[in-house]
Amino acid sequence: MLPIEPILPELLSAMRSNGMAVLQAPPGAGKTTRVPAFLYENRFCKGRIIMLEPRRVAARAAAERLAQGLGEPIGQTVGYRIKGESKTGAKTRIEVVTEGILTRMIQSDPELSGIDCVIFDEFHERSLNADLGLALCLEIREALRPDLAILVMSATLDAEPVAALMGDAAVITAKGRSFPVETRWLERPWSKPGQRGPRFEHALADLVMTAANENSGGILVFLPGAGEIRRVETLLQGRIKNAEIMPLYGAMPFAKQRQVLTPLKTGRKVVLATSIAETSLTIPDIRVVVDGGKSRRARFDAGSAMSRLVTERVTKAEAEQRRGRAGRVAAGMCYRLWTKGEEGGMRSFAPAEIESTDLTALVLELALWGENDPSNLAFLTRPPKTAFKAAQTLLQLLAALDKNHRITPHGKALAALPTHPRLGQMILTGGGKQAALLAALLQNRDPLRGAPYDIGLRIDALQDLKKFQNNHAFIADRPMLANLRNEAKRFQKPLKNPASIGALLCMAFPDRIGLNRGGEAGQFLLSGGKGAIIAPGDPLANARLIVAADLDGDTREAKTRLAASISQAELLKWQAGQVSDIKLCEWSKRDRKVIARKRKMLAALILEDHNWNNAPPDMIAAAMVTGIQEMGLECLNWSKAARLMVARVEWLRARGAEISRMDPPALTETLHTWLLPYLSGCRNRADLKNLDLMPALENLLGWEGKQLLDRLAPSSILAPTGTRLMVDYSSEQPSISVRLQEMFGMTSHPTVGPDHLPLLIELLSPAQRPVQTTADLPGFWQNSYGDVRKDMRGRYPRHPWPENPEAAPPTRRVKPRR
Repeated sequence: MLPIEPILPELLSAMRSNGMAVLQAPPGAGKTTRVPAFLYENRFCKGRIIMLEPRRVAARAAAERLAQGLGEPIGQTVGYRIKGESKTGAKTRIEVVTEGILTRMIQSDPELSGIDCVIFDEFHERSLNADLGLALCLEIREALRPDLAILVMSATLDAEPVAALMGDAAVITAKGRSFPVETRWLERPWSKPGQRGPRFEHALADLVMTAANENSGGILVFLPGAGEIRRVETLLQGRIKNAEIMPLYGAMPFAKQRQVLTPLKTGRKVVLATSIAETSLTIPDIRVVVDGGKSRRARFDAGSAMSRLVTERVTKAEAEQRRGRAGRVAAGMCYRLWTKGEEGGMRSFAPAEIESTDLTALVLELALWGENDPSNLAFLTRPPKTAFKAAQTLLQLLAALDKNHRITPHGKALAALPTHPRLGQMILTGGGKQAALLAALLQNRDPLRGAPYDIGLRIDALQDLKKFQNNHAFIADRPMLANLRNEAKRFQKPLKNPASIGALLCMAFPDRIGLNRGGEAGQFLLSGGKGAIIAPGDPLANARLIVAADLDGDTREAKTRLAASISQAELLKWQAGQVSDIKLCEWSKRDRKVIARKRKMLAALILEDHNWNNAPPDMIAAAMVTGIQEMGLECLNWSKAARLMVARVEWLRARGAEISRMDPPALTETLHTWLLPYLSGCRNRADLKNLDLMPALENLLGWEGKQLLDRLAPSSILAPTGTRLMVDYSSEQPSISVRLQEMFGMTSHPTVGPDHLPLLIELLSPAQRPVQTTADLPGFWQNSYGDVRKDMRGRYPRHPWPENPEAAPPTRRVKPRR
């Protein structure tokens, strides 16, 4: 009896009472195999039961086990529907589908007519489609189908948040597994930071050999990706007696995946698998799990609109899932490529896919549903705002959404295709066999090894492999190529617009059109604003324009993995709506001058760039203002008169006068107002040295301001001799300098400002040297002048030193000779 059996009556009761429940059951408990069958056997509902599985191979295998349990062939009571394949009939009551299929069913029939129960299996994987499917089903139940039953099943999920999302649904927990599994850890880490040790693949291969020597039966080895699988397979060849080494990963042809699930007649299996084997699959004869402790995940950066694959340590939940694979058919053993102490530093759960993946397809599905605000739906994890907005922007670029983020007729056509909206754009706009082949190729693993980045080589191999191999020595994956050709048949539409590979790609990737930046080969600027690189030795490195179909996701300089060249004529044809002719005058910080250009632009790319010889003077002047702001006001021609005026204004403002500001921040901020009209003929820094600032500053003051300034802060005063004395306003108390003899006869002290502040007078000797400084000239005549006279008359006998200076005539001359 499977461990799930004892709690099935409790689960049935909860489902009948509330129509919703969350089932927790450890790996190997039998939930996938028994729960839908038990609900059917106990006539829980009249309509169909739909059960979701995260992967095609798991969906088909689950359906076959359910049908076997009922003693029927597949396609009667139990059927399945996966991408590109369906096996159901009129009598089908349990249908196992992949998660994306449910979304299509909901979009085509929002009431889910004839379906009474939806089961989300392996929900702990938190795939994007599962999260979306649950959110939509909860809304259908609330608005359209209160009778729709929903069951969420998981092995390692934290159940309480899901139950709360489902309106405090009952949580049913099954304990125990089919068979006990012993776990063994390393005694010491296989590698330490900064130390040289065995490569990961070598360390894992050695651990597999230990497991093989200590145990009988099949071995399931978990690795992060196909590359590691190939390398470990090479290391193990011929080392394990009577064993067949079998890879298992998502990009393999489906027929080869199925072979792994088929029992061997003789010998033992050693299955080298990615995380595809973590859940839902029961691989016959597996007794041992060897866990490399690594997983490969896609991480999406909304800023660059690129995803990158990162290899990370598995979480505790994932490790538990993998361990459970060893106890499905008999008592098992789990070997872990880490120490027990290292396990403490592992995260509990992997992040939900919705937190780290491209949300373009999700946003399109929501728009088709009539929703552009994800907060209105019951998502267990809310989509990140930045990634959501980035997806909306891309869909607008693809004409799938209008300016209000509502779906367009073209968007509805894109949503109906079983592929990413980018690739759907290419299929619908271009059509034909080549577009279909490209779509199939771009959503699968590269079928060539060691080939240059040109995606055209892959298309050549797909169209005529024999001819391709006659011309090239690259290794081609024949089964993969056959699989891609079959998949392309689902995408092929009538040819609408004959186009090159580059043109087709620019339809799908309008934000990844690259323009060669010149200089070092292989340096490109993408239309989305980021950088991309192609290895200098690659034929595409010297292309002027490319379209990058696959990038590693680096946010600054992404490495190009697949691309095609495109001519500018093709680009202007297929991206005409995104190309703009721009005339601009801008300040060149490097050249310190105004650059007037006429450009043809595609987003961030400058396709053509020419001099704009007759640019309007006002635009040139505005660009000069920008340059002055960057260089600072000191780049202007500050004459003595201009500096004096600014000092007068600021001194007067400090004393409360209402007059225009002329401090540096204010002058910089208002350059467009006071200086722009006077910049005619100025195009560079050198031209500014000939610019007279006085008219501009006076214009800034205005007539009333200038009258006020001249009255309260005059630029000069007249000495009794008629000499014009410039007033220095650079300090708190303005001052003048004058030879003492020119002030004879002045009996009142000159003042400035609204408060009649006395000017500070620096009295000079005939040799222009300071003799005395005073703010009280009458007082000076009365008190200090006598001492100055005694000292000075001997030094300067030819100059007048009268006893009564207040009554003496002022003079600039010496005494006449006798």
